[in-house]
Amino acid sequence: MYTKSIHYDVIDVNLAMRKMTKDECLDDLKHRILSTDLAPGSDLDETALAEHYGISRTPMREVLHRLAGAGYISSTENRGSKVASMDIGTMRTFFQTAPMIYANIASLAAEARTGPQLEDLKAAQRAFTNATAANDAQAAALANHHFHAVIGQMAHNPYLVASLGRLLIDHTRLSQRFYRPASEEEERRIEKAGEQHDAMISAIEAYEAPLALDLSLQHWDLSRDRMERYVRPDPLPVDVVSLKDHRNAV
Repeated sequence: MYTKSIHYDVIDVNLAMRKMTKDECLDDLKHRILSTDLAPGSDLDETALAEHYGISRTPMREVLHRLAGAGYISSTENRGSKVASMDIGTMRTFFQTAPMIYANIASLAAEARTGPQLEDLKAAQRAFTNATAANDAQAAALANHHFHAVIGQMAHNPYLVASLGRLLIDHTRLSQRFYRPASEEEERRIEKAGEQHDAMISAIEAYEAPLALDLSLQHWDLSRDRMERYVRPDPLPVDVVSLKDHRNAV
């Protein structure tokens, strides 16, 4: 469904001026994948990437291994590396799993959060608010990614956090659509998303785990159908269970 090809002919001036560190390369590739500059399913040429970032193939290979371990790409010995797919099977699993992961994460965050983490969450929300006010869809999607990642850190549960990290990759790519409103009603949804973020912060700050769980499900409901449009014109062949029905399953 994605046919976008990748070209490395035009290299950013700043990248061409100096050799990047492995961490800088890793962060830039994550950003390009989350923003869909590197399209889902696209082939990644190790040699071309190493040249692009001004590093040798050995550290480039390490970067790709780290990306694969985090779920950003898939790598096979004989077929090389590809940006993580967003095919029908992947999306089916995403829409079935996401609400349960988000709900449990929010509940645990409200029970285990620390003061510094709460300040990090409020800072993430300020960045989100600024991005949506500027109508910057990419910045809004990335700020939303960080907001939910901070909630994941608050949960202090390595099993759920690992799942959350993978979910957020696809959520952020899908939400590029959500943050490009085509009507007043869609603009209102973005405003509502910000209001729900504020409510989630308040619930977590007050150690109100049931409320945080409920708000996370409302938040998911708000954007779910808009994210599904990302994979159209062909609708997803899956009956997404009402989130209300998930409440007793989390």
